[in-house]
Amino acid sequence: MVIALALGTAGAVLSAAEEAMPLLSAWVPETLFPSRADPVVAQSILSVIATSIMTVVSIVFAILLMTLTLASMQFSPRILISFVRDRGTQWTLGIFLGTFCYCMAALPAARALPHPFAPVATVTGAMALAVVCVGWLLFFIHHISQSISVNHIVDRIARETEEVIDELMPDDRGQFYRPQPPAFTLEEPEFPLFSEMSGYIRFIDTKRLLRFAQARRLRVRVTRPVGHFVPAGVPLLMVSRRDRIEPAHAVELTGAFDIGPMRTLQQDVEFGVIQIVDIALRAISPAVNDPSTAISCIDQLSRILIRWLKRFPPESHLYSPPHVLRVVVPWIDLEGLLDTAIEQIRAYATGDAAVSLRLLRLLQDVAMTVDSDGVRDSLIARGERIVVGCRAVLPPDDSARLEHRQAELQLTNGPN
Repeated sequence: MVIALALGTAGAVLSAAEEAMPLLSAWVPETLFPSRADPVVAQSILSVIATSIMTVVSIVFAILLMTLTLASMQFSPRILISFVRDRGTQWTLGIFLGTFCYCMAALPAARALPHPFAPVATVTGAMALAVVCVGWLLFFIHHISQSISVNHIVDRIARETEEVIDELMPDDRGQFYRPQPPAFTLEEPEFPLFSEMSGYIRFIDTKRLLRFAQARRLRVRVTRPVGHFVPAGVPLLMVSRRDRIEPAHAVELTGAFDIGPMRTLQQDVEFGVIQIVDIALRAISPAVNDPSTAISCIDQLSRILIRWLKRFPPESHLYSPPHVLRVVVPWIDLEGLLDTAIEQIRAYATGDAAVSLRLLRLLQDVAMTVDSDGVRDSLIARGERIVVGCRAVLPPDDSARLEHRQAELQLTNGPN
């Protein structure tokens, strides 16, 4: 919309400036626009470009809708938001619609009465935009053909998930030591604040909650993490002091949450993992039977898990002043993220040796990046479940390959 409005405004401003300063037309070579005294030629050129562009726009929309339908049916309906947010698609629609707005805004300037006027420079700009649109159409066809490639889709989801991890968890584990926060224990009664709408928690403004809790000298505990569904009438927050909460304050507290009908990647790392897992599950289903796509998804899941393990988890306990607990926010932990990334694929891939082998390779790659014996033991236990689930289904040769890979996982050492 911004691109379209900018180009439409440019067409109106340029045609008005050209009429006020006729010298602007002198800069246009006569080879590009020889008929400077005939406004009919300018009207024809602007009309033809505007009509042609709208025809191309309808084709672009048809291609885009076909791509969305294909992606929804073949991969997962959860990835459609990525296509809508794609910058290449937005620029394509903006330039085409902007060229149409440019021509329509400049068209009234080309007139025969009361005195003939042909906006030469403005028409030349419209011709240049038409050439740009032709080249951009070729780019869009190439771009959309790449966008429906499963490797491109999964890589984009993984890259966006890594960006969320970097923003949500900015502290690198290798830079400094952070003590493990103590487990929260309820030592005094709490009082609920109920959710006024149903939906998924997409964002929690923890700084706003901390400021409120500090100003009112109370403790606030969020009942559900980002990505979980909260029905209306269910407690969204628990506060330690009901007498310090007025109705207006309750609205201020619940306003720190963004609740909507669908999950987003704004703070929800698990949602990025779920999108990749959905593609993998559909790929190994009997209707599709595409283990190569599932293997690509597992490879991308490994980079997300490794990126997560290299960072300190988000702060779940917020203090102000120090040693005075004000806000408790639940975030997904490593075990929860591993369950989301591995367990469903493990359950549905018991009859596929290639996918199960790649799952063991994922566990081995992740184990090589951690220096915690507890995390490594958890990864080894997950690998044993993979081997046990496949042993009753796969032939002996494939089971032997899985057991060999599991033995390599057990011998894996961390970075130190």
